[in-house]
Amino acid sequence: QVRLVESGGGLVQAGGSLRLSCAASGTIFSMYIMGWYRQAPGKQRELVATISSRGTTNYADSVKDRFSISRDNAKNTVYVQMNSLKPEDTAVYYCYARYGVNAYWGQGTQVTVSS
Repeated sequence: QVRLVESGGGLVQAGGSLRLSCAASGTIFSMYIMGWYRQAPGKQRELVATISSRGTTNYADSVKDRFSISRDNAKNTVYVQMNSLKPEDTAVYYCYARYGVNAYWGQGTQVTVSS
């Protein structure tokens, strides 16, 4: 059973920074595509960023140049560094892991950006 546990969310002022972490267990972490999604109230869950097992990254246009995803395979952890945060970044952020047809989600962590 794959388990993903997010941490690092909280309240921050616009222009500030946060770093989210997602610790994975129960799997060979290095083989998985890892990612972050977010869901704001009343909106659909949307992609934030992904990172492949080889380190190739992909970002939503809305966060490009502000967010940076990385992974530490030795620690079974994926991170997203979020800079220049905006009120519209307010959402629950979910960690995501995928290998083949198998996909897993964390429980989510709230990020609130005040104006």
